[in-house]
Amino acid sequence: MGAESDRAELSTLRAQIADVAARVTNLAERYDQSPDSAIAADLFAAERALLAAHRSLQQASTELET
Repeated sequence: MGAESDRAELSTLRAQIADVAARVTNLAERYDQSPDSAIAADLFAAERALLAAHRSLQQASTELET
């Protein structure tokens, strides 16, 4: 597998993670002002982890370009 196909794979993964992160955020926001706000806290933590993963994949993609 070449660098170009690896960058394409990373791009697809970043898009999928961004989509999942947005869905998790929407769900967390629904629980944020409810009696189940502890659920929101867990979901916001998951969102942060997904965004960190997204940044890591972006960095890997950038490194493949050099």
